[in-house]
Amino acid sequence: MSSQLALKSRIASTRSLEKIFNAQEMIASSHVAKARDVAMNAKPYSDAIFEAVQALVMHTNIAHADVEHPIVKKRGENNPRVAVLAMTSDRGMAGPFTSSIIRETESLLSRLDADGKQPELYVYGRRGVNFYKYRNRDIAGTWEGNSDHPGVEVAEAISKALLEAYMKPAADGGVSELYIVFTEFINMVVQKVRVLRMLPVEVIQPAGIDDKENGGMEADTAALYAFEPSLDQVLDAVLPKYVQSRIHECLLTSAASETASRQNAMHTATDNARNLVDALTRKLNASRQASITQELTEIIGSADALNTEEE
Repeated sequence: MSSQLALKSRIASTRSLEKIFNAQEMIASSHVAKARDVAMNAKPYSDAIFEAVQALVMHTNIAHADVEHPIVKKRGENNPRVAVLAMTSDRGMAGPFTSSIIRETESLLSRLDADGKQPELYVYGRRGVNFYKYRNRDIAGTWEGNSDHPGVEVAEAISKALLEAYMKPAADGGVSELYIVFTEFINMVVQKVRVLRMLPVEVIQPAGIDDKENGGMEADTAALYAFEPSLDQVLDAVLPKYVQSRIHECLLTSAASETASRQNAMHTATDNARNLVDALTRKLNASRQASITQELTEIIGSADALNTEEE
């Protein structure tokens, strides 16, 4: 049985950790509502611009099949280089938040390698940067700071760097695709890691749109848009806004997920610390009781021995 001094030391240290975990949980709980509201408020705008871009891309594919704009498809399709952005956290104590992102990123990199692609890694968040730097992994770009409440400035910096890499020719080291690995905020308990191919835009055909021979709505859809001054200029104006809005929305939902994950992790850690304190206290009481029993036994035995000698 452990000594009473060692048990008291462990109880004191565990109680100190419990206070730290509880404080972190309270801080996270005070921030999570705001982070959730910010992420939810940004989502309608991001969804609206994504649907608008999808409609433009679909119209381009239908009415202007000869157009090769980067938002639709990258010129030089034989370019094997692709960009992958992993959104991790700056701080720990968030449970499996960063490890889930890294695991999904590694899975995506393996799939791209198997497909003959050459992925270039971009990382947001100090935890992810340190993970890959420690393993001597080449990183094309890094951003750190305020992963739990990112601002527009970091979204602009990331979108500018990724867009420059995407718009470069293959001969200058440009990439042909852009992927983002982030955590989507579902609710306070569920946060889901997602992989989003941001460029070229993936077109999801709505139900009912088919070719002309099958009586579909292709001709009507193609007639809905008129571009001024030209199709390329309109798409050139939309492309940077689309990239920045998508990255900003991913940063905000990732921040809400990080805060919720930290609150859940700290709540679990606080409960575990309290349970450990209770278990150690029971051991300490048992040790005290055993010590008292032994002392009483020794006293009674000594008294019996003295009484026997007097007789």
